[in-house]
Amino acid sequence: MSTATGGGPDWHRLHLRTVLVTALVTAGVVGGAAVPVTVALSGRLGFARAVLWELAAAALLIGCAAAGDYVRWRRTRYRVGPERVDLHSGLLLVRRRSLARERIRSVDLTAHPLLRVLGLVTVRIGTGEQGGDSTLELDPVTRAEGERLRRELLDRGTPPAPGSHREGELAGFDLGWIRYAPVSVVAPMLGGAAAGGVLQISDWVGAQGEVLDWVADRFRDTPLLWAIVLAVLAALAAGVVGALGLWVEMWWNYRLEREPGGALRVRRGLFTARSLSVEERRLRGVDLVEPLGVRLVGAARVDAITTGLAKDEETRSADHTTLLPAVPRAVADAVAAEVLREATTPTGARLTAHPRAARGRRLRRAVAVALGPVLVQAVLGVLLSPVLLWTALACAVVFLPLSVLLGLDAYRSLGHALSGGYLVTRSGTVRRSTAALQRAGVIGWTVKQSWFQRRAGLLSVTATTAAGGGAYTAHDTDASEGLAFASEAVPGLLEPFLDRG
Repeated sequence: MSTATGGGPDWHRLHLRTVLVTALVTAGVVGGAAVPVTVALSGRLGFARAVLWELAAAALLIGCAAAGDYVRWRRTRYRVGPERVDLHSGLLLVRRRSLARERIRSVDLTAHPLLRVLGLVTVRIGTGEQGGDSTLELDPVTRAEGERLRRELLDRGTPPAPGSHREGELAGFDLGWIRYAPVSVVAPMLGGAAAGGVLQISDWVGAQGEVLDWVADRFRDTPLLWAIVLAVLAALAAGVVGALGLWVEMWWNYRLEREPGGALRVRRGLFTARSLSVEERRLRGVDLVEPLGVRLVGAARVDAITTGLAKDEETRSADHTTLLPAVPRAVADAVAAEVLREATTPTGARLTAHPRAARGRRLRRAVAVALGPVLVQAVLGVLLSPVLLWTALACAVVFLPLSVLLGLDAYRSLGHALSGGYLVTRSGTVRRSTAALQRAGVIGWTVKQSWFQRRAGLLSVTATTAAGGGAYTAHDTDASEGLAFASEAVPGLLEPFLDRG
């Protein structure tokens, strides 16, 4: 629905089905709460009267929610002009918000299952800046209207960049990628959450003691160590199932496309459909991310280093910059090259290794982190109970060798290089990151050298940029080599601060 205003662009309303969506969502919430409330009221009022009271209360709540949303729909309108996008809303407190079209960096479409059934989407128009006033949300409009807004607001009339790289689909869904879901950090987290959820729900219904007794009965004849191992394995199995389900929900129907006009578009989602668009002129590089479990099986994911995608509450998602989920490393390299329109990906460049002094620093840090809990338990064991001495010994036996391995791996992961128009930095062990940043996107350098680094002849150089995380660091490089790397990466930027003598 639209209304004309004196020769200017038309004002449009949200879709009226928003009232139906609100009513159905409220009905679902009321229905979920109805069972325990009915059980609680049945003892006082009787079952029949409790149901009648529940139905009356449900009708009142659903009616109030639908009426409130109808008022919101009546008082909300938007328009897209040649220079600005305007959104007016509110009844008692009227809000008039406006975004300059030249500052718009993202137009994202999201649709949960109910919206998808009704042919609607939520459109989120953002400038990439921090703060609630940097985003306009149209919730909901028709799918066709959402697509029209996305094309219109992101079309800058920019000709495609020169090169032989293909347009259209750059990567598509492959069910085989699901094998990397169980080795992500999400699986143990979901396993722990599942165990905690069972205990919490059993406590709510007053049956936590029975649950614990049932578990104890199952392991009554099992040695304590094996009981702990089996419990951990059961939690991990639940976490693996949860990770598989979460991966399917997030990445089903995945497609990465290059659209006419120079925009990369990611579409994905099984129940909740998501669409994220990134202008190529805002792209400053890619980040090849390899969490430890994923890296051990030879996989990596690709994130975009781009301006205009601030990580704040408006994005509602931590993976808003992800262009490609965890896939085989060769596939990730190929897609990264296609995204950057390069013959070979800079993230695959041969990196300069860092001095051995950097290895010592990582080993000392890793061992110190592992020794902390051991020393605390040892002291408490001397003061309180000898049992803590045995737990301290167990922690030392398990965590000290593990810390040494992680420290060595962290050193092997260090590296930096220049590859064509990109500077490349790599670091991390639990989460290894190989970032390829356009040299033209560097706006400054930060050089840090602690007292310990100075004694070891090391320093850390950080390239600052307006894109991605804002800073990409080559940690613990040789002092002269690190400065030469920064000077060569962006000639003239660091030269006034260098003493060639």
